[in-house]
Formats: sequence, C-alpha cells, structure tokens
Amino acid sequence: MRGQDRTGSAHTRRRFLQMAGVSAAAAVAAACGSDTGRGGGGGGLSHWYHQYGEDGVEEAVRRYAAAYDRVEVSVQWTPGNYDTKLLSALQGGSPPDVFEYQTKADLVRAGTLAPLDDVIGDAKDDFSAASLASHTFEGSVYGIPQAVDTQFLVYRKSLLDDAGLEPPTSFEALVDAARSLTEGDRKGLFLGNNGGTDVLGPVPLWSNGLDYVTDDHKAGFDDPAAAEVFGGLHDLFESGALLLGAPTDWSDPSAFLQGLTAMQWTGLWTLPQIEEEFPGDYGVLPWPAFGGDGSASVPVGAFGAMAYADGPMVEEAKEYIKWLWIDQTEYQEDFNLGYGFHIPPRTSLAEKADELASGPAAEVVGFVDGLGRPSSPPEWTPAMDSAYKDALTNIIKSGKDPEGELKAAAGTVQGELDKIFG
Repeated sequence: MRGQDRTGSAHTRRRFLQMAGVSAAAAVAAACGSDTGRGGGGGGLSHWYHQYGEDGVEEAVRRYAAAYDRVEVSVQWTPGNYDTKLLSALQGGSPPDVFEYQTKADLVRAGTLAPLDDVIGDAKDDFSAASLASHTFEGSVYGIPQAVDTQFLVYRKSLLDDAGLEPPTSFEALVDAARSLTEGDRKGLFLGNNGGTDVLGPVPLWSNGLDYVTDDHKAGFDDPAAAEVFGGLHDLFESGALLLGAPTDWSDPSAFLQGLTAMQWTGLWTLPQIEEEFPGDYGVLPWPAFGGDGSASVPVGAFGAMAYADGPMVEEAKEYIKWLWIDQTEYQEDFNLGYGFHIPPRTSLAEKADELASGPAAEVVGFVDGLGRPSSPPEWTPAMDSAYKDALTNIIKSGKDPEGELKAAAGTVQGELDKIFG
C-alpha cells in the first residue's frame, strides 16, 4: 500500500520500517477520524488503523469490520502521527481494544499487550519466520502480522552493462559501482536524502556480523566492526557518488525513474511503477555483505493486530483478531494485494499470489524468505532507536568519530535494556 505522501508527513504502511523514535510520553490527543464499521454503539470494539495512503484501504477495513457479526466494531482511521497518538491513548484513559502496531518489549512488560498464542494457534507455522519474529517476545506472540514490507537495492541493468559492471554483491563493489555510474547529472546511488541515516537501520550492522542487541541483552554495536561499517558509509557520503536532496525521498521511485540515480535503496511497493517504466531493464539486490563475518540481508517489517490487555472486552478483541487475521484469508489477500504491493505474511497466501510469482518481485520474496530479518525487533525501543540514529547522523553526515559516537549510543541502549531485562 504505497502512500501518497513522499516527504514523511503522512504515515503509510512502510512507516513501520522506521517507526522508532516516538516518545512514549508524548501527550497528543488520540481521538480523531473515528467512524463505525457496523453502525456503532456502546459495548462494541474499537479498532485503530493508521492512515494508509492508497486509495481503497480505508473503505476495505471498514468493510471487513462491517462483516463481523458477533459484536459491533468501530473503526478509527487515524491521520497524522499515529505512533504518538496510539501510545498516548494506551497510557491514558481511552485505549482502543484492537490496534495495529509493533510488538515492543516495554509494552509487554507494562502489561499493555495481550498474548495471542491461542489466537494464532495452528496457523503459526503458516506465517513467514521474519514476520513472526517481529511479534514474538520471550516465546509468546503479541501481534498477528498483517502484511510484510521490505527494502532492497534496485539498479538499471543497461547502465551497469554499459559501464562493464556486475551487480554488486559486496559493500566494496557497491561503492565502486556508485562511483563508476556517477556521470553528469546522474549519481550512482540513492540511499535517501539523508544518505541512509534514517532508513538503513540495522542493515549495515548485519552486513558485518553485528546486530542492534545481542542474545544476552547487550548493545550489539559498541564494536570496531560497526565503526568500520559506518566509517565506510561516511566515505561514501563524501564521495560525490550519492544522490542527495532529490525531489522525493527513498520510499518513492521517482529519482530512479527520472534517471537521477542508477541504483536506489527503496521498497517493494515501488516495483509496479519501476516495471512499467523499465520492463526488463532493472534488477534487485539485497544489501551486500561488508566483511567476512557479515552477510547480505533485507529488513522486514510487519504491522501486527494487537489486543489491549486491560480492556474490558479483551476476549472479544482476541476473537475478532482471530476472525479477521487468521480465518478470513480472502480479506488478508485483499489487504495485501488489492490496493498496493505487499507480501502476505502467510506463506500459503504468498505462494499463490500471481503478482509475486515471477521476475524481480519473486526475487524479493526470496530475499525475505532467505535473508530477511526484523527491522525493529521487540527489544528495540523508540529511545534506543533515537540514540542510534543520532549516532549514524553524526558519523555519516558530520564525519564524527565512529567509535566514540557508537559507544555513547550503546550506553543509552544498554540503559534501556537494563530497564527491560534487569
């Protein structure tokens, strides 16, 4: 479901790939855009969605709610900063019964999210591993994945061929290709207008064998290997080979379609536009490995349907979630492919989707299955993400000392981890 806004003011489904950074203490009025799926009334369930950008999504989710006949469901379509409004409502006096969000350890620890193991039941094995990992904390499932989005590199085959280049499969080759493909008004690579600082997330860490957080709940990037990766990204930023200040950002394919860049980091939702413009003349790649201990990867994000644990109708909420996101497979297929271009989180639905069966789209599905990792795992909180992104900005854009910046960010992250796991 590709969004209408390209500057970040409207929230679309890809927003969950970069949701962290919201203050949990923000006090913003949460009630806006409310309507009723079946006519409304007291004693029913409230179901919150953020504002999707594609035409038809709002009408679809209201139609799904209207078809539920066990209890009335009031759908709230929430424009603006959904993250802040939702967190404010969950901490205040008017939390929704059902809502879409990411599973977060601090919300679990606070008793906000109801476990949904009994809801997912035997269907658990049908969900892709990466989508389910985003919503599993300490062995329990707290969100039923609704849709899978991912990011990857896209490149013009003809431009690489003309330059005598192979598709880059290492970070070093990516940098070399970006430099070689920079010519005139065209840059070699576009990682977003901030040079990737606000979108790459954990991907550079994975490329060198690291991660946000270790298995024993330690900050995973206070490491010379991380400093090496981000130092390399700073060198790329300064090389003149990156497109910066494009009319639209990484989530929109316009820079690639207009020939402003030969390669771009973007998302699955852009493939229909790219296919229309360059049929047969583009390819897709995962983010390449940096060093010998790392690997190629793609980030995977999946909003999940959740139930407020302290709600007066928590059992009814869970029954409704099961009906909508487990039983009604036709709605799940419609939600993923009827209004945009996304991967159904259930393998059985993804496998029969004609749109994903061949070409670059099928390659991306393969990336998700074989190389996909959660872009924002449950233990990664907004406060951690803010500190990490600040460090990336200081290193990549401002050229500050990578080891010092990462150590400072790791200290903040460790403090947050100690609150959760200590």
